[in-house]
Amino acid sequence: MAGANPIVGSVKPSVPPTRNALAITVLAGGPSNEREVSLESGKAVSKALEALGHQVYLEDISATNLAALARQVDVVFVALHGTFGEDGEVQTILERRKLRYTGSSPESCKLAMNKAASKARLMEAGLPTAQYAVATNRTLRESIALWSMPLVVKPVREGSSIHCYIVREVEALRPAAERVLAAYGECLIEEFIPGIELTVGVLGDRALPPIEIRTPREFYDYEAKYKDDRTQYLFDIDLPSDVLVKIQEMSVAAHRALGCRDFSRVDWRVRASDRAPFILEVNSVPGMTSHSLVPKAAARVGLAMPQLCEEIVQMAWKRRPETQE
Repeated sequence: MAGANPIVGSVKPSVPPTRNALAITVLAGGPSNEREVSLESGKAVSKALEALGHQVYLEDISATNLAALARQVDVVFVALHGTFGEDGEVQTILERRKLRYTGSSPESCKLAMNKAASKARLMEAGLPTAQYAVATNRTLRESIALWSMPLVVKPVREGSSIHCYIVREVEALRPAAERVLAAYGECLIEEFIPGIELTVGVLGDRALPPIEIRTPREFYDYEAKYKDDRTQYLFDIDLPSDVLVKIQEMSVAAHRALGCRDFSRVDWRVRASDRAPFILEVNSVPGMTSHSLVPKAAARVGLAMPQLCEEIVQMAWKRRPETQE
């Protein structure tokens, strides 16, 4: 039945924490292009954890400012998006210091951040993703000759659709690729999938309800994500139930294929012509503001922001800091 949103697995009703309060450092801000979003995520996570009685320290850190990590706490909640926070760098530092932290390992974060490497891994796992090529200044001419329009041109390692372009005319392809190459040294050229944009949050080993994203802009870019009030987030999705269930199942499979843990968000396009789904990317540190997609999906199944953050913290708390297993 179209519009139904079955859940893979189950989410328990929201309950207060049963253990003693923890000391938690929340890492936010950082040096990346997603700094402002990360600051908002950190504030929202801190507020949620404080509401449950935890002792929370909200810290804005970077590779050259790690003083906050000297504080002895029970868990570090990583709410850093983009470079340094989502590429495995801060996770490596946390492991060296034998600190428990939320989210995926350094290796998984690095893999998920690299769109080309993660797409290759997804393909190895038999999961659908759009065709792609990586271009450098040296290979650009050959790379752009392989494609027909429309295409997506974007950085290999970046988030929030920063420096992402939808190219519909041949003459616009090289300039778009050159802009990305000038900023990053390499770019991803990807098949554009016309159709519905979806996202699925993964919590632990289960998928949250899919969310359809609609924007009046050309695509779900940075402005649509964070600034445009016209962006719509819909749970009533005009797709058959079996398609939605399959997307949820494959979201969990993608999460596992990249070695992610605790939580992630898998972004999709569903082709209009035949309802075939394609993974765009897996986000190992998804946004955690009050209006972000994972909190929205969790709330849909009765998991309010404090309980969502608590569940993520408890998963980290149960791991041994020496091995993070």
